[in-house]
Amino acid sequence: MEQVSAFKLPAGTQEAFQRDGAVCVRQLFSSEEVALLETGIEQNLRHPSPRAKVASRPDDPGWFFEDFCNWEDIDAYKAFIFESRVGHVAAQLMGSDTARLYHDHLLVKEANTRQRTPWHQDQPYYNVDGRQNCSMWMPIDPVARESTLEFVAGSHLGPWLMPRSFMDSQAQWFPEGTLSDLPDIEADRSAWNILGWELNPGDVVFFHMLTLHASGGVGATDVGVRSRCVSLVMTLPMHHGSGKHPRLPGTRSGTRGRGQDGTRAVPVALVQALIRGASVRMTGYLADEEANGRHRLCVIEERKSRAKPLIS
Repeated sequence: MEQVSAFKLPAGTQEAFQRDGAVCVRQLFSSEEVALLETGIEQNLRHPSPRAKVASRPDDPGWFFEDFCNWEDIDAYKAFIFESRVGHVAAQLMGSDTARLYHDHLLVKEANTRQRTPWHQDQPYYNVDGRQNCSMWMPIDPVARESTLEFVAGSHLGPWLMPRSFMDSQAQWFPEGTLSDLPDIEADRSAWNILGWELNPGDVVFFHMLTLHASGGVGATDVGVRSRCVSLVMTLPMHHGSGKHPRLPGTRSGTRGRGQDGTRAVPVALVQALIRGASVRMTGYLADEEANGRHRLCVIEERKSRAKPLIS
């Protein structure tokens, strides 16, 4: 693989990310890197972790599978994350000189999967504060425009909105009424600036954790028949247990959790992905720290380090 530090984003990409909260970078990864990630995905499917879940209903003719936080156990994931340019690109988009891996997330939708991923923001599902973050969504199969991840441009500049369980729309993370509910985007899609891209292997989407996003199911006639994607969540350095979050290759260690805007990225608790209700075994928490009106837990110790610098 080529040196990650040599890569420079196309002109205007960082500005678009800051403005819209989502960008598509075409052919960022080589066929070799796509094949490496596919190897990891297939191993993950054969040997799911205890955190894996089926996110589609029993009567769905397809199958929607998710798994989380497996980079330490799957060599192909680890090689892709730490030997590719992903961390360097994330740092550029965040306006930082460093990036740390928060977690990996596998999503697989087989043909005929009806289950949509409803509109939501990611950050309210996590105990994470700070605005400088970046998620990567990379398919290894062709993704049709109708099935791709969609975003409401500029929504990352707005407030936190109520996170709800995907299947039954329950408020399990914050008490009812403490955050505003999401607008009904599907009721009038023309009222929103919705971004989305048809994708081929090697293409990748980066987005902010507060950007409203959703995706469709996978039809039998879709281009790739199935949709296998890996998502990586990246942040600035942690202030609680920062050594648990690996710095990504291609970035420097000088940024101590403050970005160009002076904000602190403070992932506190749930390094293992609370998002979408994934279960995690972790130990050693201090509870009841209040910050900006949001209840947070401070990580003291975590079961087997799952975080490491992506850039060194």
